[in-house]
Amino acid sequence: MLNRLEMLRIFVAAAEAPSFKEAAVRLGISPQAVTRAVQDLEAAQGELLFHRNTSGIQITGYGERLAAQARDSVAGIDALFQPVEKAAPSQPEGVVRLTAPVGLGRRLIMPVLTTLSRQYPLLRFDVQFSDTHTDVVDERIDIGVRYGSLRDSRYVARRVASPPFRTVGTPELIALHGKPKSIEQLHDLPTTSLRDHSTGRAWPWYFAGGQTISPLNPRFLSSESEAEFDAILAGIGFGQLPGFMADEHIASGRLLPVLQKLQPEPWDIYIYRPQRGPVPTRIRLVFDQLVAGLSER
Repeated sequence: MLNRLEMLRIFVAAAEAPSFKEAAVRLGISPQAVTRAVQDLEAAQGELLFHRNTSGIQITGYGERLAAQARDSVAGIDALFQPVEKAAPSQPEGVVRLTAPVGLGRRLIMPVLTTLSRQYPLLRFDVQFSDTHTDVVDERIDIGVRYGSLRDSRYVARRVASPPFRTVGTPELIALHGKPKSIEQLHDLPTTSLRDHSTGRAWPWYFAGGQTISPLNPRFLSSESEAEFDAILAGIGFGQLPGFMADEHIASGRLLPVLQKLQPEPWDIYIYRPQRGPVPTRIRLVFDQLVAGLSER
């Protein structure tokens, strides 16, 4: 049997992940090790912690209460082994290096960093907002934010939100060209596209049932997501945007959604950091504040 602390650590990871397999990836262990740890803890507690079926796992009410207690206990024990920093706990100092996609960074990350900078004047931020994926391990980034899948055992990751995709156009554009009634009709309408830096080609648009399409001859093609966003708002063409970029403009009437019945499954937003030894207070603080701030979306 595992020691009790490690058993609780694995259980907490399983409680925060959608599956034992993903918990194993985040911890860098095998799914079988997660299953054994949960079974051992269930035997020790005399209570079922997860319902299992062919579609996945679902934590029980008892499991949720135990996870809340265990999370605080594990964090408290981990804190005992953190080195004492020069700054007082209420005033962490130093540089925190972050990376995120441009649109997500400007809309969701910057408000959190602005609040932190006011509360903790000794903190400094080195930020890379880029639509090109940055390897946080290779480039010594402290915290990354990813929109889309994240499966890498080198990272400690938290899934914080799942914004939808919206296919949109301005009222003026729709008045001129009409709404597309099918995915294929997009080829005959003015569209915008975002260039994939790694291939040089346009990113595909995503739709329900795993359908994708790359509109032929987009009217506006850019390597920068904010430029494409501006083009969509200007009525240059139809485009596809994540909800955190589109929803406020849909609410105001500046954009109108189209092909809503074919809206794809949402993508997840992850906040992650490398697994590389002790975590300084300043990095833990920023990581936790980003998790809290983006989880409210």
